[in-house]
Amino acid sequence: MIISNILNFLSDLKENNNREWFAQNKERYTQTKSEFEKLCQTLTDKISQFDEDIKHVDAKDCVFRIYRDTRFSLDKTPYKNHYAAFIASNGGRKSVRGGYYFHLEPGKCFIAIGVWCPPPDLLKALRQSVYDNIDELKEIIEVTKFQKYFPKFFDEDKLKTAPKGFPKDFPEIELIKLKHYMVEYVLPENMLSDEELISKVADIMQIAYPLNAFLNYTVDEVV
Repeated sequence: MIISNILNFLSDLKENNNREWFAQNKERYTQTKSEFEKLCQTLTDKISQFDEDIKHVDAKDCVFRIYRDTRFSLDKTPYKNHYAAFIASNGGRKSVRGGYYFHLEPGKCFIAIGVWCPPPDLLKALRQSVYDNIDELKEIIEVTKFQKYFPKFFDEDKLKTAPKGFPKDFPEIELIKLKHYMVEYVLPENMLSDEELISKVADIMQIAYPLNAFLNYTVDEVV
């Protein structure tokens, strides 16, 4: 019921993305926002059982605001059509460390694990780490269970050619071309109605925990 309430509100918001409607439905927003924060706190607690870095993370620091920054956007709708949280140490939603992303949106619910949009110096270091430790990374991502949920990296914005400083004939050059070191999994509709949704999400995220550990070794050296 909680997920259904959240998605119903977001669906209505998408159809009425204006300040007048939002003001009239402020009570629904307040309720669903609180419900989402509670879900995220439960998820955070479960993640902390396998990732010690998350033990002292407060879910409220991880949940993104629903208000859009429209200053530099052609799209002037004032609100996002989704609720999302990035559960990570050292800053929650503002952290540059590898973490755990939870996204609820009508027709587009998914999770993601890893580092999204690292700044240039960190991206360069992550690419170098992948190049230098490719066997270690492959041991992580080629595990059968990992491949079941995360068969490939998120490759949006990927370079068309090898970045400067890396040999074009490197066998895993496609991994070096990435701009985000993140994997994602779309949550199936039947899972969204499952009472054990958060536990199942945490279990899937645990499969990708070794990837976060691999990435954060480099992040902590650079940042």
